[in-house]
Amino acid sequence: MGVLGVAGYSSERLKQELDWIEAHVGGKPYGVDLIVPNAYEGKGAASVSVDALVDGLPATHKDFAAGILTRHGIQAGDLDEARKGAGGFARNLADAGASTLDLAFQYPIKLIANALGTPPPLMIEMGKKHGVAVAALVGAKEHALAQAAAGVDIIVAAGTEAGGHCGDVTTMVLVPEVVEALRAAGSDVPVLAAGGIVTGAQMAAAMAMGAAGAWCGSVWLTTPEAETSEVIKRKLLAATSRDTVRSKSRTGKPSRQLRSPWTDAWEAEGSPKPLPMPLQTFISEPPLRLIDKLADSGHAGARELATYWVGQGVGLMNTPLSAGAVVQEFKEDFARAYERLAAAVGA
Repeated sequence: MGVLGVAGYSSERLKQELDWIEAHVGGKPYGVDLIVPNAYEGKGAASVSVDALVDGLPATHKDFAAGILTRHGIQAGDLDEARKGAGGFARNLADAGASTLDLAFQYPIKLIANALGTPPPLMIEMGKKHGVAVAALVGAKEHALAQAAAGVDIIVAAGTEAGGHCGDVTTMVLVPEVVEALRAAGSDVPVLAAGGIVTGAQMAAAMAMGAAGAWCGSVWLTTPEAETSEVIKRKLLAATSRDTVRSKSRTGKPSRQLRSPWTDAWEAEGSPKPLPMPLQTFISEPPLRLIDKLADSGHAGARELATYWVGQGVGLMNTPLSAGAVVQEFKEDFARAYERLAAAVGA
């Protein structure tokens, strides 16, 4: 099934997207995926003021971001105003996703997923109340055990190859480690493998290691249905598996993204240390949105800087395909891999 990432969505945007899905999905199952991390700047505060967060951002970080733009021929303009308009993610953190959950459960979703920590108790409670499976993304076996103890229905073991937020353990090691740890603990929570999985053969390999299925993200980014711009799609199709970087510079937590002069600048010696989530998001997202806009209009410097979250599986994403064609290739590639495994054991 398709799962819509809604981190940072306002209630209005979420309603718009879910209304569209309902009008087009023909009754097929779908889910939503959000981020409510266990640790972030300001957690536990009674309220969050986006203006106050933006006003408190250090000048060193704001000037550094503006300097990257200037060196590539981009006028930074008033990024602070743009930052004050980009507070959806911070607001969602402040209410632990409660408003997002309330709205999402008004629709016939079949799955709701959380990343960067154990889902808030409200999510698990509402999932049980509405008969919706609750999934949680993990990057270490101890996190998987904590998720199972908290009552989640599905665990997504995401290796470091994954795009976006990820840990530092590879998928090939993490999946069997999580599967075995859960088995030893007496848990029957199913595990989905994630991280660099863009082919049916990789899905078969994951299931051979004990996973119940696969969770894929990056593979959809080069499809015509994806939200990614044509500039980004071209860069992804040309990228190798070594053209990504795992960095805190975009959100304040480690996330894997396409390497560009923007990411290189933040990783260079003498660059400012990324701020905690969600403060680093305020530093980086407005400049990156400006870069995307200018890149689409043909600005050479912006095209060079443009980046997006993507996993190391990007090296296998070399041909533009529709989402439907991707699924068909999954099926055919999985079947071929299954036949190879069967032949290996004489079945």
